[in-house]
Amino acid sequence: MSVTKDKNTGKWMSQIRIKDWTGKEIHKKKRGFSTKKEALQWERDFINQANGSLGMSFMDFIELYLKDMEKRLKPSTVANKRFLIDLKIIPYFGKFPLDAIKPTDIRRWQNELTNYRDENGKPYSQTYLKTINNQITAIFNYAVKYYGLKENPCHKAGGMGKKNADEMLFWTKDEFATFISALKDHPVSYTMFMALYYTGIREGELLALTPSDIDFDKGTLTINKSYQRLNGKDIVSSPKTPKSNRVVTIPEILKATLRSYMDKCYGLQPDDRLFPYTKSYLYHEMEYGIKESGVKRIRVHDIRHSHASLLVEMGFSPLLIAERLGHERVQTTMDTYSHLYPNKQVEVANQLDSLAI
Repeated sequence: MSVTKDKNTGKWMSQIRIKDWTGKEIHKKKRGFSTKKEALQWERDFINQANGSLGMSFMDFIELYLKDMEKRLKPSTVANKRFLIDLKIIPYFGKFPLDAIKPTDIRRWQNELTNYRDENGKPYSQTYLKTINNQITAIFNYAVKYYGLKENPCHKAGGMGKKNADEMLFWTKDEFATFISALKDHPVSYTMFMALYYTGIREGELLALTPSDIDFDKGTLTINKSYQRLNGKDIVSSPKTPKSNRVVTIPEILKATLRSYMDKCYGLQPDDRLFPYTKSYLYHEMEYGIKESGVKRIRVHDIRHSHASLLVEMGFSPLLIAERLGHERVQTTMDTYSHLYPNKQVEVANQLDSLAI
């Protein structure tokens, strides 16, 4: 480090040498300071901001980030991260130096995504925007924690999107009955959607089921794995969270449906996948059933919400619903489905009046 004065101009110049993230020495120089104090302040500021990520492009950092995540997260989770990053984050920030990205850059990026409209004039959903924003925030948190980045620019930029959708889509009992009737001649998809609706299990959990997971005597399904197809390979791994390992009771109508389906599966072994298909098959069959039945369009995942809404309508507690759905916390269930519970305030007041002395 050195601060010198140019005798000809009377201005001060500061020079500093520091190593970048590859270990290469970088020479930084800045001229034109009016006072020595200003030149020294620039040096101090630069040193404070200098970090292990100095000079690293955002795109290079992402590769380091994902390589580390591959050792800690399930392949499906890493694949989803990479897809989202490649699609929505890299195109904007890829060539930026990691340590040069400012809160104003984050806000401009957020504004582009928020203002986006597809060919039908439809914007990204608030929950999707929240998911994207959470991902870039996590990336910068990682850079701060492990690569010496001074601060996360996302914290000053503020958030984007909402955690929960303004309107939850699900089918009522009558809507599901109409939908499933349209699949009566499709025994595979009929059975799969019956299982989804009457248990609330996730798509990956359904596709990983084996005959040994079903106890017809006790009327239960054991959920202890999840299926994903990645890079052309079938991958069966542990469920989403520890609480996702659970035993789900099933009604007689689903037991009968599963028995009928399994009786038609020639040579089915205890550890064979009961439904040797992919999520694409589910999406295709759901689209077919919606068109045939005329019910409103929802996602496959929304059938899980349909099951939860059915349980709320039947009067079951959030704790029981959380256990059945495999939520880590009851609060997750409350945050997601509390609006479905009827307002009991008037009833509370009436009962308190009856107790008045």
